[in-house]
Amino acid sequence: MTELSEATWEKRRMLFPVEHHAEVATILENECGNNLPFLDKLDKYRLERFRYAALKLSRGNVDELRKTVELAKIDWRDLLVAAGFANSLDAHTRWEVK
Repeated sequence: MTELSEATWEKRRMLFPVEHHAEVATILENECGNNLPFLDKLDKYRLERFRYAALKLSRGNVDELRKTVELAKIDWRDLLVAAGFANSLDAHTRWEVK
């Protein structure tokens, strides 16, 4: 389990209603972190790229978040491509929640 960065907390808060905040945090910390293939050495900041991708694709829906996290478990590269974060290591930093 890897805790969430402050920026990830903020994205989560902007996307999801307050009643889902704890559940979303748990999903991201326990299922979309160092447990993903080849990401075992990344810290909470370097995991933002993958977690933001999952959040972006979820569009604020917990069921969609679970689906995107399952995709990341199979091959997180597909997650990055789907979110538009694959071609740049910092593309996720330019994503704004609307």
